[in-house]
Amino acid sequence: LVGNSFRIFINEEAALAAALNDYLTSRSYLAGFSPSQADQKAFKLLRRPPDPQHVHALRWFRHIAALQQDDSPDSSMKGKRVQPAWSPPAGTEVPQLRLYNSLTRSKELFVPQKGNKVTWYCCGPTVYDASHMGHARSYISFDILRRILRDYFKYDVLYCMNITDIDDKIIKRARQNFLLEQYKEKKPQAAQILQDVLSAREPFQAHLAATTDPDKKQMLERLDAAVTAALQPLQAAMDSKAAAEVVQPLAQVLLENSKDLLSDWLDKQFGSEVTENSIFSTLPKYWEGEYHKDMDDLNVLPPDVLTRVSEYVPEIVDFVKKIVANGYGYESNGSVYFNTSKFDGNPQHSYAKLVPEAVGDQKALQEGEGDLSISADRLSEKKSPNDFALWKASKPGEPSWDSPWGKGRPGWHIECSAMAGSVLGESMDIHGGGFDLRFPHHDNELAQAEAFFENDYWVRYFLHTGHLTIAGCKMSKSLKNFITIKDALAKNTARQLRLAFLMHSWKDTLDYSSNTMESAVQYEKFMNEFFLNVKDILRAPTDLTGRFEKWEVEEMELNNSFYDRKFAIHEALCDNVDTRTVMEEMRVLVGQSNTYIASRKNAKLRPNRLLVESIAVYLTNMLKIFGAIEESASIGFPVGGQSQNVDLESTVMPYLSVLSEFREGVRKIAREQKVMELLQMCDVVRDETLPELGVRLEDHEGQPTVLKLVDKETLLKEREEKTKVRRRRRKRRSCQEETRTRGRSHKMKVSPCEMFRKETDKYSQFDETGFPTHDAEGKELSKGLAKKLRKLYEAQEKLHNEYLQMNQNGN
Repeated sequence: LVGNSFRIFINEEAALAAALNDYLTSRSYLAGFSPSQADQKAFKLLRRPPDPQHVHALRWFRHIAALQQDDSPDSSMKGKRVQPAWSPPAGTEVPQLRLYNSLTRSKELFVPQKGNKVTWYCCGPTVYDASHMGHARSYISFDILRRILRDYFKYDVLYCMNITDIDDKIIKRARQNFLLEQYKEKKPQAAQILQDVLSAREPFQAHLAATTDPDKKQMLERLDAAVTAALQPLQAAMDSKAAAEVVQPLAQVLLENSKDLLSDWLDKQFGSEVTENSIFSTLPKYWEGEYHKDMDDLNVLPPDVLTRVSEYVPEIVDFVKKIVANGYGYESNGSVYFNTSKFDGNPQHSYAKLVPEAVGDQKALQEGEGDLSISADRLSEKKSPNDFALWKASKPGEPSWDSPWGKGRPGWHIECSAMAGSVLGESMDIHGGGFDLRFPHHDNELAQAEAFFENDYWVRYFLHTGHLTIAGCKMSKSLKNFITIKDALAKNTARQLRLAFLMHSWKDTLDYSSNTMESAVQYEKFMNEFFLNVKDILRAPTDLTGRFEKWEVEEMELNNSFYDRKFAIHEALCDNVDTRTVMEEMRVLVGQSNTYIASRKNAKLRPNRLLVESIAVYLTNMLKIFGAIEESASIGFPVGGQSQNVDLESTVMPYLSVLSEFREGVRKIAREQKVMELLQMCDVVRDETLPELGVRLEDHEGQPTVLKLVDKETLLKEREEKTKVRRRRRKRRSCQEETRTRGRSHKMKVSPCEMFRKETDKYSQFDETGFPTHDAEGKELSKGLAKKLRKLYEAQEKLHNEYLQMNQNGN
């Protein structure tokens, strides 16, 4: 627009137009819809359009004229149309992500502290044994949540996880393993093993008698039963003075069955003599390696940052020092404890934010301290039973590090506070862990960190995954009631395990059972068949423009449903990442797509390629986001598994297509020429040869053969199941035939003279041959009915004569 700096002092219109044209030559005058005051003043001075030679001035004049609304009756601008006012659509409410926050026990709107960045800390494993499905419950569930936040909601997630490699359980297990191995290396004789087991059994049975927890008691009873089962044969053999070659193997069985109580007995006697620190690092290093292998096998993403307690001891010492300096910790006999009363008494702080009702639960608090820290002398060091250890003075037989309070080791809870605080700072967006860690571990974590940072917002959202049960029973290492991840993967694939988790809420209890896994297997099969059918549709040849087909009512209906399902899936993901609903909506979408495809094929029409492809790509991308499909796949589950580097499908499919077309041509000729042997050979290729190569051929009457690449094991199982079905059918037909034969044999014995006489509810009079003449009401039979009954009579007469002839011949 004409700038305010331009001053108009020229009264003659021609000179004004020329000056205005020069001014506008290097300036924009078409931006905006409202003329400025300078525009209006210049426009009034001109009064008429400039000469066409002044191109810019003329264009400006017409632009301003179009924007003017002159109400004067004689104005040449009267009746000019102007652009109407525009207003944005009202729109609809957009769902926003809400997460179930254990700090409030309700779903809260998720708002990261710093824009799109999400900082997340997750409690990792204590590595002293094999990872089991209880661990998988947390790690697969958090992997799903992490992927969805990163790949669906597009947050920039920094995921930090710890490895606990200093812990009472690790120390005790490492010592026990070391002492048991030493014991075995001495090659004790049968008598020595028997004596030692009997000695170890006394304190074990006393512990069993004192145990009140039903799950633990059941576990201890199982151990005791195993020892008893091995003791009896050995004692009997020794009483009978059996030979050494008989006794010694029985002693080895007893040693194996008694290793838990024997190692505990050895530890109580000699544990304090184990001083070599490397003994306590070898065990966790081995099991950490096994844990990472398990996570790779489960397709769980590695953390962005991994912290080990053993590498953070200096930071932990500094963390404890500051807590003490802030007045929330105190030293006692070389250990340092957190003063829960002092912390909770501060108006700015609150102890046990997650489970306040559990404060004072001495059983939970002692389990949180660890097996090696609940002795009477340790408990007496605290000012309050609710206080917990930040730093533990090391006793003989325990690893140790230097500190201002003497040789010691970190407490369990402090490790997470110090490591997460070092990496993520004074406040993180998300902290995750298993449901059973809420108290005391996570509540103590929160208290320590907020005592260190002097704030009350160390964690904004606390997420806790639900328990995992085995057929309704709690799974636990300490209860020796667990299925390792390797055992689970021997029965089902990583994808099937992940699908099972996706089909349940991440925060609720999940029951790992054959029914649960069968549901996941069937879901995978259902989705896979859809993907294979879509791939077959897309392989049908077409020219470039033939990909775009007219949409009819059926396509519109399917696409509308596709949109509705996508919106429902988005709503479900926003609602605390409800993957259970998502999986059901995806199932519905596939069901509707299958119905559409089938209806088109029944009408001898091709399904709309782009529409079914769009649906298949969307479902594939969702499963990729969930970690159930590897990144390389464009549609469906990749053939060959995760380790397959080559795109097998695109490589072999052209050759298989040629084979399929050749086979179809042979079948056509064989049908025309009635060469049954060729048809049987084609069936053998379909049913026997190709399944061994992971190829499924589906013959459809009047339509091209469908060609699918399927996992070989799946096809072999299908073939085995079909064989079983055929056997059952043959057996059923045999039984039916036998029944028919027995029925015919029984029927043959009936004389035609007697066949109608028994039916007194139908007939009342008969002739001398037993043929009916009157119905039950005494009326004479009609000619039509009599004719019909005569045929039955004659047929029975023939059948009975056959029977009499068989008897006469001795059959």
